[in-house]
Amino acid sequence: MKIAYVGPFGFHPNKTMRVRAMGLAKPLVRQGHTVRLFMPPWQTPDEADKTWVEDGVEIRYTPIRGGTASIARQLIREVQAWQPDVVHTFKPKAYAGLAAWWVWYLGRGRVRLITDTDDWEGWGGWNELAPYTWGQKHFFAWQEQWGMTHHHGLTVASRALETIAWSMGIPPEKVIYLPNGSLLGDDITGAAARRAQFGLTHHPTILLYSRLFEFDTGHLVTILQKVHQQIPQVKVLAVGAGLYDKDTESFHQQMAAAGLQNCLVDAGWIPEEELPEVLTCGDVGLYLMHDTLLNRTKCSLKLADMLHLGIPVVGETVGQVSEYIRHGFTGFLYASGDADGLADGVVRLLRDEPLRQQFAAAGRIHLDTYFNYPTLANQLIGLYTG
Repeated sequence: MKIAYVGPFGFHPNKTMRVRAMGLAKPLVRQGHTVRLFMPPWQTPDEADKTWVEDGVEIRYTPIRGGTASIARQLIREVQAWQPDVVHTFKPKAYAGLAAWWVWYLGRGRVRLITDTDDWEGWGGWNELAPYTWGQKHFFAWQEQWGMTHHHGLTVASRALETIAWSMGIPPEKVIYLPNGSLLGDDITGAAARRAQFGLTHHPTILLYSRLFEFDTGHLVTILQKVHQQIPQVKVLAVGAGLYDKDTESFHQQMAAAGLQNCLVDAGWIPEEELPEVLTCGDVGLYLMHDTLLNRTKCSLKLADMLHLGIPVVGETVGQVSEYIRHGFTGFLYASGDADGLADGVVRLLRDEPLRQQFAAAGRIHLDTYFNYPTLANQLIGLYTG
């Protein structure tokens, strides 16, 4: 079977295609199918018109000459020329959404169309957060509604998206719940050296692996203050960069105002191959999610990475978080906004190494059992063949 995976943009900086699409594609290739990823890399234009192979999966960065119509036309033309049996579009918006429209109206009956959604893009979702123009917001909202109702099958990354799909009248048998797993390696031989480099060797450490847009940073600082009051030697290792510079600046200012600036170690953006040894410098992960439509519908790759690496996590019970963190088994869960509970959970784990080890082992097993890509990919065969 020839399967075209089509994304709205390239591998960087977004991880939908790098992790989600590749995670599903690789086991399908091992089963004997041919999978090619088509993407216009408009965020990294120097890589346009490039083709390569990773783990048997063909990856094609289409040309990005001209405006939106020209880029979409080139993407659609290349997908059409490849003559796939199935087109699986990832995100029902932008270029992937335009490709889905072409498949549905011009390739219907000859090509099977599957749509994937892993976020809420329209009103109440990314439209409220991203700096889109008025026209883009209305177009993306329309694309999302159209894409979720015009297909031969729908894959969703969260239970909330599954429920939304059912509310649109999509038959349950056409909707497959496909949460995210982790594709990170597990080489942490350099972790001890990294801890020394960051000055963490003799400090209990909270891992903050976030882009800072899922919650109010003031809420985060309040939790850290409460932890610091009980464990004055605590450090906070921040990995990654804020989605927007203003969020990072605000967080640093709030930490300084709270007298916690000396607790913060900002590792910044870390290359993917170095992430395991850096992330495991943290003793306990803190994963915050305010209760919004966007947060309820998303499925965090970062949370999957932390469980994969055996990092016990304290989180808020919003959306998919409770699917990954099982309270008292792989970590601790508290209601969104419960700063006292979250701080107490972090303190308890920082003080109890045997419990951390117990949660770490259970977290790895939980992730490998319910969120491994080969098992998830097997569910796609019936959807692809109809």
